[in-house]
Amino acid sequence: MEDIEYNENEAVDFIMKHIPKEMKASVKREVVEYLLDVIYDFYDEQGFFSDDEKNESVEFSEQDMINFLTDRVEEDGRSEEISEELIVEVLDGEYKYGESKGVY
Repeated sequence: MEDIEYNENEAVDFIMKHIPKEMKASVKREVVEYLLDVIYDFYDEQGFFSDDEKNESVEFSEQDMINFLTDRVEEDGRSEEISEELIVEVLDGEYKYGESKGVY
């Protein structure tokens, strides 16, 4: 897998800009950073970060990601603060950022 210029700070900025207006006022940067960390944990568990060539095209469903994030948010006691709607918006923003960088 070639090196991809994925910058977490840029990703957070990108996601924050793309969160719907009605949610933007209540979303803190720290929450987006936390969700990105959980997304990276999901990718890692799926083998996405593996150097093994057979894992170059790892596939998983969006619903699996949502379930993973929702479960982790609940385990971490943050479900009052982080809704499933926000999780979906952050996943969408992370995907669009990754797409703009050639990750996907």
